[in-house]
Amino acid sequence: MKTLLSISICILFFSGFSQDLKPQELLEKAISYHDPNGNWLQFKDTFTVEMTMPNAPKRTSVITINLPAEYFSVTATKDTVTTTYTLEKGKCQMQYNGVVLDSLKAADKDMTCDRATLYKNYYSYLYGLPMKLRDPGTNLSDNVEKKRFKGKDYLVLKVTYDDAVGNDVWYFYFNPKAYAMEIYQFFKTDDQGKVKPESGEYILLTGETLLNGIKIPKVRAWYYNKEGKYLGTDTLIED
Repeated sequence: MKTLLSISICILFFSGFSQDLKPQELLEKAISYHDPNGNWLQFKDTFTVEMTMPNAPKRTSVITINLPAEYFSVTATKDTVTTTYTLEKGKCQMQYNGVVLDSLKAADKDMTCDRATLYKNYYSYLYGLPMKLRDPGTNLSDNVEKKRFKGKDYLVLKVTYDDAVGNDVWYFYFNPKAYAMEIYQFFKTDDQGKVKPESGEYILLTGETLLNGIKIPKVRAWYYNKEGKYLGTDTLIED
């Protein structure tokens, strides 16, 4: 009886807490946890990410993001091939095994400036979360949801984007005590904007690394939403 009462009190507390907390309040608490000194907008650092996938060679990427200088670079090595994409104030440069390529030679290697921009947006978004949820065109849901995922309880923000930004629907899972971001998940939508329930992926975040005073998840393990099939893992390699 005592155990049952304790569980009931815990459930009531959690339920009431999640209902009282507004989406913007949850986001600000999460940002305060990950970026307590507001360093993201001045982010300037270089870090290494190792990607492993089943039945595929390891890929090591050295990434530089310098937001004040509008500079981004990623150098990725896989097997014997190294590619570099650099964007500086919108100017694009591409290298293949250390040799600078013009647009025609780059196209022969399946390298484009559009891909450079894609990488810039990808790494800036994922490694800038949850701070990037303040960006224009980002729409928080009206309520904070309570969800249980893989045996743990979370406070969850549902996020959609203006059409000019993207059409995917994202869910961000935060620890209800510390407000650390521990999972994110996205789904594709159809032409009517409805979620395709078997589309998309979820990403489990474990460990933390400090970059520019920001607590950034160290390990990201990717899975398909459909059947939970494992895709691969990105790991921040500390010096």
